[in-house]
Amino acid sequence: MSVEDNKGNPPAQWVYEAEDLQGTEQLAAALAKLALPGTVIALDGDLGAGKTAFSQLFAKHLGVKDTVNSPTFTLIKEYEGRLPFYHMDVYRLSLDEADELGLDEYFYGDGVTLVEWASLIEELLPQDVLHIYVETVSAIGRRMHIKGQGGTYEAWVSALKENGVS
Repeated sequence: MSVEDNKGNPPAQWVYEAEDLQGTEQLAAALAKLALPGTVIALDGDLGAGKTAFSQLFAKHLGVKDTVNSPTFTLIKEYEGRLPFYHMDVYRLSLDEADELGLDEYFYGDGVTLVEWASLIEELLPQDVLHIYVETVSAIGRRMHIKGQGGTYEAWVSALKENGVS
């Protein structure tokens, strides 16, 4: 099922090939540079695909100095950087449990929210969101399926498609 914007247009999409961790870091850096208050990134992929590695690299380029690790058992970790960074892992939550957490305060707040396993709470995500699906293609290579939903994220994806990452 494809998601469309409120004008009936399909969202902007792009597939980024990262040959190694440096390639993943280039994408993370480019997105961190674009991040604004209220940015929401929905991150999905198989176990071990590199969601947490991407999150760590994104945080690094957002100016987070603390060690960023998987929030699997704490659910949400907050960090300070150029913008507040909210790192969530909803793998062990039901939709009802996630709904009770008051996630809107993060999604619509002054920081950047990155949600690992976001497809599990799809119904709770904002209408405007950047979706990234991480696919393992080799021991160190990753394919990132990036979909911008909403004007801001569609513009990001279009710019990345046109200019690449650097």
